[in-house]
Amino acid sequence: MKPVRVIKPAVGTRRLDDPRTARVLVDGDGTPTDVDGQPVAHVRESWLIEDRWWTDQPLHRRYWELVSQSGRDIVVFRDLLGGSWFRHR
Repeated sequence: MKPVRVIKPAVGTRRLDDPRTARVLVDGDGTPTDVDGQPVAHVRESWLIEDRWWTDQPLHRRYWELVSQSGRDIVVFRDLLGGSWFRHR
């Protein structure tokens, strides 16, 4: 049997898909209208994720795929348990 080699990430690195906090402005329905100073031109899609409900750390998020006025694709989510907004880069 070959020994298993464990590769640890370098200090200061992070996964590429780690979300970062975002400043999101919303309209009266809760739809994002501005993300980190970028006005939203179009909402492509919105979906709800409810996962790990059977654990001590359930996941309850509302995701939004948006297009900014400059044409950039933006994906944000609101942590519905904590209320904070995050952005995927």
